[in-house]
Amino acid sequence: MPFTRAEKEQMIAQYRELLSRSQALILADYLGLDAQGMYRLRQKIKKSGGAFHVTKNTLLRIALQQAGWTVPEDLLEGPTAAAFCLEDPPAVAKALLEFAEESKILKIKGGLLDGRRLRPEDVKALSELPPRPVVLGQVLGAIQAPAAQLAGVLTAVLQQVVGILQARADQLKETSQTA
Repeated sequence: MPFTRAEKEQMIAQYRELLSRSQALILADYLGLDAQGMYRLRQKIKKSGGAFHVTKNTLLRIALQQAGWTVPEDLLEGPTAAAFCLEDPPAVAKALLEFAEESKILKIKGGLLDGRRLRPEDVKALSELPPRPVVLGQVLGAIQAPAAQLAGVLTAVLQQVVGILQARADQLKETSQTA
């Protein structure tokens, strides 16, 4: 049964809203995936901080244009499902690729990240990046390391100054006792 104009406009608005919150978009061919498999995949993507929707290519194309995203025309052919990466693109890419490996049905077409087009092998490379909390920890560690080193150097210098002052005090004490 065809969609009414109002339903189509609602879907475009939904896609546009998801795109406004997304850091990346991964497109896949889902042909042959049953309802149970689709449910499992949606749950896996949701746990990874994303949303997975079967899309109408024309409506997704319009939403991409309206949201100011690049439109990958060749990826919007045939059955298309979109994974919107709302929180952690590597986690969503990993969930999609793991499911594709399990099911042998889902095929990654490609995607978009920061206005740049992704090929299927780029999506695989994205999935191999460390999760966001790990990256944030690494950045924080890199920022804190110089400060910790500086504190260590200053502490060592202060200890040397205290040592010199103590030696001078001992020397003066000796001199006053011998006099």
